[in-house]
Amino acid sequence: MTSTTFVRTNTTSSEADLFGSGDRFASLGDAELLDSYSRTIAAVVNRVAPSVVNIKVTSADRPLGGGSGFLVTNDGFILTNSHVVWGARELEVTLRDARSYPATIAGTDPETDLAVIRIDAPDLQHVRLADSSKIRVGQIAVAVGSPYGFQQTVTAGIVSALGRSMRSESGRLMDEIIQTDAALNPGNSGGPLLNSAGEVIGVNTAVILPAQGLCFAIAINTAKFVAARLIRDGKIRRSYIGVAGQNVPLSRRVVRFYNLPLDSAVLVATVESNSAAEKAGLREGDIIISFAEKPIAAIDDLHRLLTDEQVGLSVPLTVLRRGEKLVMEIVPQEFTAANPS
Repeated sequence: MTSTTFVRTNTTSSEADLFGSGDRFASLGDAELLDSYSRTIAAVVNRVAPSVVNIKVTSADRPLGGGSGFLVTNDGFILTNSHVVWGARELEVTLRDARSYPATIAGTDPETDLAVIRIDAPDLQHVRLADSSKIRVGQIAVAVGSPYGFQQTVTAGIVSALGRSMRSESGRLMDEIIQTDAALNPGNSGGPLLNSAGEVIGVNTAVILPAQGLCFAIAINTAKFVAARLIRDGKIRRSYIGVAGQNVPLSRRVVRFYNLPLDSAVLVATVESNSAAEKAGLREGDIIISFAEKPIAAIDDLHRLLTDEQVGLSVPLTVLRRGEKLVMEIVPQEFTAANPS
């Protein structure tokens, strides 16, 4: 690309003031502008590369798989995707300097597609984590990972959109997903998405293969919370009430009669035996319109409210039963693999 210099003639004094004495911006050619961008990307890579790892996974279902991850502490804790390490029989982590170490799983959370693994190694360098609430659409986004096993591969683009939602493999809706056009491929999963300061703003998690430039990352503020709990407890505690349901529209007459804020709710299809819902008196055919005094328009709204803070606490549950509005007290139980509803 040829460098271009713009020259202005017959510039008035006011124009000279506007354009920085006439020549400051004119002297910046394409090469210099591109070089400034390159220096930014190179600085990001130099800062974060020692902390990005390649993860090789051996399991009964897949002889060899893997992805990427990054060190979040100097004592060997690595953040990655849950689907990267799912079903792993053996894990091997390779650092930038080609050192390899076996890894153990500290904890996984399929609901947010995040996991923490750990290695025992000296001289480790962790990343810096940003505040993803301060991300803006259009800012530079840099992805580092191991697509198709090619370690320390760097791609760059911008933050294309914020506040996206997508479903984890468990079916739970994940909120605050970052969309980027920084190219991602299989193997990038679990690697960091970075801002121009070399701070992690997201965990790369998915790509829509037929599309061009539609890639997604889990916001780092979500990952901070999940990683801290996984390191401390090895799991994320959530609550559940023991129902299966479906989203249904509410008639305008019902909405007006009860002055409801939403025109949809959750129809209870089944109630598990000996569950919190059964103990509270919930029945099949009931329509849940609020939980803990928060309106419920869809199953995803209920999932968002069923946090660890609700375990063992009595909260109000409002339902419509044959046109009658009922309020009952329900005590959510802790979510486990044995009670996955």
